[in-house]
Amino acid sequence: MDSTNRLTPFQSSSLTLGERICVAFIPFVVVVDFLISKMANCFNCQPRREKRRYEFSDITRLADESRFTVNEVEALYQLFEKLSSSIIDDGSIHKEELLLALFQTPYGENLFLDRVFDLFDEKKNGVIEFDEFVHALNIFHPCSPVEDKIDFAFRLYDLRQTGFIEREEVKQMVVAILMESDMELSDDLIESILDQTFADVDADKDGRISKEEWKAFVLRRPSLLKNMTLPHLKDITAIFPSFVYHTGVEEL
Repeated sequence: MDSTNRLTPFQSSSLTLGERICVAFIPFVVVVDFLISKMANCFNCQPRREKRRYEFSDITRLADESRFTVNEVEALYQLFEKLSSSIIDDGSIHKEELLLALFQTPYGENLFLDRVFDLFDEKKNGVIEFDEFVHALNIFHPCSPVEDKIDFAFRLYDLRQTGFIEREEVKQMVVAILMESDMELSDDLIESILDQTFADVDADKDGRISKEEWKAFVLRRPSLLKNMTLPHLKDITAIFPSFVYHTGVEEL
């Protein structure tokens, strides 16, 4: 089918520029949301592993460092254990395990998934450890600070980690997202979207987007931040009711 005859969110005349750019963030949230729901389904049909690498003191520390309660961190630990043992049972999530969970294959290249993995991998040691897993999911918690969400979204597009978002970086991400979403746009339309984006965001017209420019842009368009929030993370124990440890800790 010719791409001109396919209606996509980017092509809809009813969308504002901010909403068009917002489309680019939807797959990231879908990745996190799908990951949680898929692991929940796995828990429903397989017995829980008893192995536990983190002590209770670690769980309480992570609860203190995040918006999650102790019970919610324990539930997240069960999710983490299931994912981290799917290929290499070493207590860490490898990129192949994330690929397997999301795409049913541990092989292949995916720029968008690479960025997701890199942002989760705070220590840059090639794996996602449990504390990194909690820290990353905490960004999407409804009660997390807006500044944290804005910063996380900025780093998603800062592929070269220069502290600026450059036009080519945005184009790479948009093209990768479109490929994964089965959306087809002509090169001319993509370039037009990029032109409009930089005209609106790049305040000093230096051909790149600074953190300050990005923050100002997002704050003018609150709809962007909606795609950086997963409401059900506010009560993760509702998703995994059978896998919360009964620690006897009374949570406020």
